[in-house]
Amino acid sequence: MPGAPSRRTGLESTMHTHAFERRYVWQLPVRFYHWINAFAVLALAVTGYLIGAPPALKSGAEASFGYWFGTVRFIHFVAAFVFFFNFLFRIYWGFVGNRYARWDNFIPLRREQWRELVEVLRVDILQAKTKPLESIGHNTLAGLTYFVTFIAFVIQCATGFGMYAAMSHAWLPQLFAWVVPLLGGDFATRHFHHVMMWFFIVFSMIHMYLVFYHDYVEGRGVTSSMVGGWKFIEREETLKR
Repeated sequence: MPGAPSRRTGLESTMHTHAFERRYVWQLPVRFYHWINAFAVLALAVTGYLIGAPPALKSGAEASFGYWFGTVRFIHFVAAFVFFFNFLFRIYWGFVGNRYARWDNFIPLRREQWRELVEVLRVDILQAKTKPLESIGHNTLAGLTYFVTFIAFVIQCATGFGMYAAMSHAWLPQLFAWVVPLLGGDFATRHFHHVMMWFFIVFSMIHMYLVFYHDYVEGRGVTSSMVGGWKFIEREETLKR
């Protein structure tokens, strides 16, 4: 009726507007490292599995054309060198990169980092979608997890090159020749190397899930940021009518 007071629902009386500010987070060297590392780990996992449990392939072709296992080993060794030097570059960039690439993001030394870690666990495990997390680069849990993976990188490189030292006189594998005697022989070293392979496989699956999940929760372009480098900071304003 004319003159009657209007009645509005909560949805109608409150309008949420979202403004986004672009911020350049992941520099080009970090993005290169990420994707080179991803493809190297994939190649190492596939070829490493075949080396550990080679299938019995039968062929009637000439023997020189049946050198598939040698090709698998060659790919594994090349990927291992790429993986190793790519990791060395990331260590270097942790000291010279921007604030989001530096090492203090990976080790929680401040009280606010531990508070954020608890909040991330609430989002990731309890799926408490109260508000977007305030971290722009790696959140504390992600940074700590990546630090653990860096330790796994060291173990994987040491055990891999340690075993390779027995069949190579190159200077790099010989730097790790002490690893096999330290671990008690080839069998134990190979076991450590194999376990680390499954660590990376499980980590990769969890990593991809959480990237898509945080992209959904936060809406800041987490997935595309590792391609273009940009993330978005959300500024929410509530306008009441």
